[in-house]
Amino acid sequence: MSYSVQSKKTGTTYFLHGRETESRGGKRLLYFFSKEVKDGALEALPEGFVVTESEKTGLPLLKRA
Repeated sequence: MSYSVQSKKTGTTYFLHGRETESRGGKRLLYFFSKEVKDGALEALPEGFVVTESEKTGLPLLKRA
């Protein structure tokens, strides 16, 4: 089962995903939330991160602890 978070403002469920991408400094892993489960869905929250919610939009945000 994918890691999911429900928005307190809108009640929408979001699923956590990760994707490796190229950048100037080399490869890095990007995390993002989506309303649907897609390729790259993560089973658990990455270590050292916490989920917060944008007060304006209600979208979940992943931040370092």
